[in-house]
Amino acid sequence: MSKDHRVVVTGMGVISSVGNDVKTFWESLVAGKCGIDFIEEFNTDNLPVRFAGKVKDFHPEEYGMDKPFIRKQDLFTLYGMAAAYQAMSDCGLVAEGEDANIDPFRLGVYVGSGIGGFEVQYRETAKMIEDPSGRWISPLFIPTMISNVATGQIAIKYHAQGPCLDPVTACATSTNAIGEAYRAIKHGYADAIIAGGCENATIPLGIAGFANAKALSQASDPKYASLPFNANRAGFVMGDGAAVIILEEYEHAKARGANIYAEMVGYGNTCDAYHVTAPRPDGTTQARCIQIALEEGSFDPATDRLYINAHGTGTKLNDVTETKAYKVALGDYAYKARISSTKSMTGHMFGAAGAAEAIVTIQTLRCGIVPPTINLDTPDPECDLDYTPNKAVRDDITIGISDSFGFGGHDACVAFRRA
Repeated sequence: MSKDHRVVVTGMGVISSVGNDVKTFWESLVAGKCGIDFIEEFNTDNLPVRFAGKVKDFHPEEYGMDKPFIRKQDLFTLYGMAAAYQAMSDCGLVAEGEDANIDPFRLGVYVGSGIGGFEVQYRETAKMIEDPSGRWISPLFIPTMISNVATGQIAIKYHAQGPCLDPVTACATSTNAIGEAYRAIKHGYADAIIAGGCENATIPLGIAGFANAKALSQASDPKYASLPFNANRAGFVMGDGAAVIILEEYEHAKARGANIYAEMVGYGNTCDAYHVTAPRPDGTTQARCIQIALEEGSFDPATDRLYINAHGTGTKLNDVTETKAYKVALGDYAYKARISSTKSMTGHMFGAAGAAEAIVTIQTLRCGIVPPTINLDTPDPECDLDYTPNKAVRDDITIGISDSFGFGGHDACVAFRRA
């Protein structure tokens, strides 16, 4: 297992506030469409925040799930299953039966969730408070709530008997999932891995918790609430959904004639080791994470055109620190890089954010279009890089990275090149 293997992307799937398939998702982002709106799924009259990037028009039965299964699962699992269904249908990998084209012990699943079955926890806890005997607690509570259940259900569905992990690193979860999957394939432990993340955290308890931590925007207009790198920013906007990509060993993909979207070429993983919620102010640990991914991807500032899908949450601390990190990591080239935060349109998808933004990065490389950071009408003077304000631009991008920084100080960055 000493030989390093090349790793490519052969399938993609997404569930989000701006589209429930990759084509719609991408076209919405390029058009600057905002998926953030007032919440209709539950009563928000007494809550401090009444809007989010909620998933719309989601019908799980369209993604290979039957009604008994749907009825028993938390939405985070259904979102993850739907994104995996799209990605597996797209890539054409089959691990069982006459049409099998991969050894099931060489097919893995690395799909993470930052919180897991939050809605189930909320509902069952309410029952326990009402009746401390616990007699009305669902027998499915634990296997529906634990964050690794989406990973396990995806593995069951696709007979993936190889390495199976559920990384939990808050906002960096699915970036770490993709990065660790990349390393597993690169170093010979799998031929393909279903990698990404899923989340359904926008419930009353989640809103109250983040709002009371002073993390959420409390703007009056949901369409002008997620404001990355804007001087008017006042917190992030919650979002839900899932995103999955199929990473596959290059020779394995080539042998079966798979469609290759991009090559994954780098992964950085560091820790701020500074504070539970605040980023390290000088940006050095975040910068090192970015540098590791770019160095592994053989980034050459003399010849490469770099796109960065920023973490870009729209909080006061993150955006300034992230700007510093780019300058530390890239030096003068930071002013030449194309950068955007698609959270301005999707909201912050937590455990699914990194994978969704990896898909954006891959699509940017494929299409030569950089999606915008919408609502960037008043740039913060401390965020003085090219954050692609308001409208998409065309550019011949040769290498793209997506970075994620999570509570706990988790820093993750993944790098891709055109196929």
